[in-house]
Amino acid sequence: MTDTKAEATRGGMTNSQWVRMAIELGPLVVFFLLNSKADAIFGNAEAQNIFYATGGFMVATAISLGYSYAKFRKVPTMPLVTGIFVMIFGALTIYLQDEQFIKVKPTIVNALFAAALLGAASMGKPIMKQLFDGAFNLTDKGWMVLTVRWGLFFVFLGVINEIVWRNFSTDFWVSFKLFGVMPLTMVFGLAQIPVLTKHAPESDGKTGEAAE
Repeated sequence: MTDTKAEATRGGMTNSQWVRMAIELGPLVVFFLLNSKADAIFGNAEAQNIFYATGGFMVATAISLGYSYAKFRKVPTMPLVTGIFVMIFGALTIYLQDEQFIKVKPTIVNALFAAALLGAASMGKPIMKQLFDGAFNLTDKGWMVLTVRWGLFFVFLGVINEIVWRNFSTDFWVSFKLFGVMPLTMVFGLAQIPVLTKHAPESDGKTGEAAE
């Protein structure tokens, strides 16, 4: 019982959720490292690191999705959709030797998520409930709040990606994906914890006491 409670409240996330986050973070770390060191690793001083990094990103993404399926017997919708776009835009980047494809990929993915979430919310369907797949127990109003908030957050991520890749260097953009976007996403996710508390279904106090 103690272990279960500790797992459920560790940083507001369960151990499984921390594992999933690590799985999603791994490919970005590979992307960053190869973009920084590919020329040294492969002994090609004239190498354009972004193309090596993109190839490594694709491989690492495939591995992370495979590991996620092996461990949890399914792949969450958002990482799966993101992975598909990584493969498509990564292949275009390498084949056409044009880094713009991999740079615009986050904008398109975030726009897709934002449209899905906000579109569903406008029709009264809080689809975050399906996307989180039972990770939290909330009222319908709580799920609606999360759906709208995450939808708006994806709009923000799409806009900021456009600003960064169009106005800064490739190296800065890659670094920002790891050290900017990921921390922003984690902070935003943690900021939603009050919603989880406020909109948790009312439980029967007597039942809780009996269980204890």
